[in-house]
Amino acid sequence: MEQHAAAVNGVYSESTASAEPGDAAQPVDPFTGPLKSIDPWNYTFLACLMFVVTSLSLTENFTVMLVTFKYKQLRQPLNYIIVNLSVADFLVSLIGGTISFLTNACGYFFLGKWACVLEGFAVTFFGIVALWSLAILAFERFFVICRPLKNVRLGGKHAALGLLFVWTFSFICTIPPVFGWNRYTVSKIGTTCEPNWYSTDYYDHTYIITFFVTCFILPLGVIIVSYGKLMQKLRKVSNTHGRLGNARKPDRAVARMVIVMIIAYMVGWTPYAAFSITVTACPTIHIDPRLAAAPAFFSKTAAVYNPVIYVFMNKQFRKCLIQMFKGNGANIDSSHMNQTSDKGAVTGTAESHIGEMSTIAARVPMALSNLENTGEEDEEDEQDQNENGGSKQLPLSENRVCPL
Repeated sequence: MEQHAAAVNGVYSESTASAEPGDAAQPVDPFTGPLKSIDPWNYTFLACLMFVVTSLSLTENFTVMLVTFKYKQLRQPLNYIIVNLSVADFLVSLIGGTISFLTNACGYFFLGKWACVLEGFAVTFFGIVALWSLAILAFERFFVICRPLKNVRLGGKHAALGLLFVWTFSFICTIPPVFGWNRYTVSKIGTTCEPNWYSTDYYDHTYIITFFVTCFILPLGVIIVSYGKLMQKLRKVSNTHGRLGNARKPDRAVARMVIVMIIAYMVGWTPYAAFSITVTACPTIHIDPRLAAAPAFFSKTAAVYNPVIYVFMNKQFRKCLIQMFKGNGANIDSSHMNQTSDKGAVTGTAESHIGEMSTIAARVPMALSNLENTGEEDEEDEQDQNENGGSKQLPLSENRVCPL
């Protein structure tokens, strides 16, 4: 009986404690019936919440995948990780969101233990894929704009390696509970499944600590360092090159975008991470089941606002989306989507594409490379720029698409 109680995260003991003597009909197993300690309206509210969140997430992320599939202009290396993020969020909502809606609608985990393990693993796995996708996205933006490897540019192979790393690393971090290093089990509220944060076993604690470091601290560190280095480079270009005076305007816009991205990451996942560490450090702490469930449900809302922040705020994607709804052709003239005129790309494009990392990624690398040129190269560059009426541009094949 003690083993069964541990397997359901203390739900058994809590139900038993609240049961009246002689009340043999009261279920003590979340797989067989609702918990009497929680009013039914709480489950109804959670079911409605999950219906709204799941519907929005599936619609938004499916739209991202459909538009990317329809328009060739969007299928570029810088956009691979964006689509990967949408795929991960879509799967989180399709599996985890749907199961959570059904179980909350019934008031208990009626699908059984196999579905509990499936939901726990799927939500954790695809959620970590999404988290690491955000980290790789930040690193790719740093790689494209700051050019740490000089002449090496992001290509299809590099983007594919990033995707391979995300899925492999996430799988390695989330599969151990299926095979006995910790386990996926019912949460205190009885309608969702997650790793067993409440275990008092030291062996399980080692997994929780490893999971927390590799799946929260590490990706957050990558995001902060990458965007921090990126902002330093942008300020360096703005302060050094007077002819790029207008770069200050997108510099501020990018700063706002970076802040929004980091805040969104922290808002979505910090409560869940803090809750997990708290109950791992103090497994006997008493937390109301409804309060304990809030961080997990709140983290699932990330699948709704991720597409808004990382995709729908991109001007090129919005144009493709509008064209798709209007029923126009599958290809849009790239000249109308990403201006490549010499001087206009430095001034007019900066203003028209303000707030988009794509504009800066398209031209700042050339400005950054100028900082490292010798005096002779600087003279040649300036002479070439004067003849062409502005700063040099990337080849059309790379500047054709507005990456995020």
